[in-house]
Amino acid sequence: MSAAERFVEQMAGALTEAGMPRVASLVFSALLVDDDGRMTSTELSGVLAVSPASVSGAVKYLVGVGMVRRERERGSRRDVYVVDDDAWHGTMTRVRQLYAPMLAALGRGLSELPAEAPARHRITLSRDFLLFVIDELDTLVRRWDERRAGG
Repeated sequence: MSAAERFVEQMAGALTEAGMPRVASLVFSALLVDDDGRMTSTELSGVLAVSPASVSGAVKYLVGVGMVRRERERGSRRDVYVVDDDAWHGTMTRVRQLYAPMLAALGRGLSELPAEAPARHRITLSRDFLLFVIDELDTLVRRWDERRAGG
């Protein structure tokens, strides 16, 4: 087994343990270790020994969370999937978009529950925590941008 194959297995295992779907973890890891970070569905299927349908579902998930982007292969009608050098940064900058549906549901819950409902406390804490996380991640992203810029 090559070093790249070992990396894919180890990184995908870590991502899966953290809650990412298994094939999405494999696809992300394969793109991360690929020399140019670009592969077609056929290439990913071959490298990972998974079906094209599995790759398609995994890519849809990864594009949705901002970890991978889809591009059209030059001179072809085939899609190529790309992981940016700073893929985690892209994901963190989309945190408001990712948490927006949860925050909206929490807000609706608070507006619809009676003031004396015991669950209001838990829902309020959940909303406040997510808002705190968003603010902290915004700060971290800004600090990372400054660090990368050499400031």
